[in-house]
Amino acid sequence: MPSKSDKTRQRIVDAANQLFCKKGYNRTSFSDVVGMADVPRGNIYYYFKTKDELLRAVIRHRLEITNTMLGEWNRTIAQPLDRLERFVQIMYDSTPALLQSGCPMGSLNMELGKERGELQNEARQLFDTFQRWIANQFTDLGYRDESRELSLQLLARGQGAILMAQVYQDPGFLERSTKEINRWLETLARYA
Repeated sequence: MPSKSDKTRQRIVDAANQLFCKKGYNRTSFSDVVGMADVPRGNIYYYFKTKDELLRAVIRHRLEITNTMLGEWNRTIAQPLDRLERFVQIMYDSTPALLQSGCPMGSLNMELGKERGELQNEARQLFDTFQRWIANQFTDLGYRDESRELSLQLLARGQGAILMAQVYQDPGFLERSTKEINRWLETLARYA
C-alpha cells in the first residue's frame, strides 16, 4: 500500500502530466502544478528540485502506463491485426482530448525538440515504446524486414490525423482517418 508521501508525489506527477498535456511543458509552472495537485508549495520542492526532474517523472509514469497497457493487450488480444486495430482505436476513443490539446506524446516531443533536445531524447522513449511494440505486431503478421518502416508509417499516419483534426477541429476527420488506417492494416494483413 502506497505511503502518504508516495500518494502526494503521485498527485504532483498526475497534475503535471495533465498540465503538460493541456498547456505544454514550457507554459506550465510549479505554481500551476501545486494548484492542480492541491499540495503546499514546499511539497513540490521536496520531491522535485527542478521542472526537468518533474518532467522525467511524468515520462516514467507515462511509460509505466503504456507498458502495462501494451502488456495487457498482448495477453488478452490474440491476433496481431486486432492488437494494431486496438492501438488505432485509442485515437477515436480520445477524440475530445485530442481536439483540445493534440497528442500528448507528439505535442511534448515537438515542444521539447525546438529548444530542449536533451529532454526531447527522453520524451522520445514514449514513441520508441509504441514503435517497438507496433513493429513486433507487424513482424507477427509476417513483415519481418519491413516491420520498423511500417511501424513508423502507422505512427506518422496517426500523428498526422490527430494534428489535422485538431487544426480544423473536425472530429469526423479523425473518425474517417482511423477507419482508413484500419483498412490499410487489414490490407497488409491480407497480403502478408
